[in-house]
Amino acid sequence: MTFNDGDFVRIDYTAKRLSDSAVVYTTDEKAAKDAGIYNKDSRYAPQLVIVGKESVIKGVEKELRKMNVNDSKKIEVAPDEAFGERRDDLVTVMHLSDFRKRDINPEPGLQVDLDGVVAIVKSVNGGRVVVDANHPLAGEKLVYDVKVVEKVESEEKKVAALAEAYGLKPDSVSVSSGAAKISFGDKVEKNADYFVNKSAFVRAAFQYLPNIEKITVDEGYVKQK
Repeated sequence: MTFNDGDFVRIDYTAKRLSDSAVVYTTDEKAAKDAGIYNKDSRYAPQLVIVGKESVIKGVEKELRKMNVNDSKKIEVAPDEAFGERRDDLVTVMHLSDFRKRDINPEPGLQVDLDGVVAIVKSVNGGRVVVDANHPLAGEKLVYDVKVVEKVESEEKKVAALAEAYGLKPDSVSVSSGAAKISFGDKVEKNADYFVNKSAFVRAAFQYLPNIEKITVDEGYVKQK
């Protein structure tokens, strides 16, 4: 069995820089803690990959297509199939006043959004701020240790997996005649992130699940005492 465009696959992986073997990404909580990159706000669990939809870097997807459920593989990925080569034109010098207008106090290492372009502040000196819009791993060769955990088969499981990929945990999912019904009970916190993620999930479901024509979301609320 190999994987084809549109397949829903869950993988576990740990990615390291080839140059120094430093862990840069992982789905394993213990590996993240051991590497000193643990983030309490991150979800450590197998990642959903929708084959052919750029949900994982090219070099990994190319090898993933050749794998089967329960297969493990070490994959070395060149920059052109990972996060690209470094580009000098993405390193620019800005005036400190440009940041003051945005109410930003630039410091080395700070990630900033400059009119839709995400960049890292590299240095601040004499009213000049050097920013780098290259991906932090641009130009790096990477090594991925990948294990295929599961191929998600049923429409119900695909809907649930996609919801979880957007940080949502449905209480129940049912699909019948092209209509999906998802329930989020009163134990799910209905904060601003929930509504943003729910909207993104619905768009993704229509995009990646061609058999789904209608989505109904059932939400539960409890009056606060």
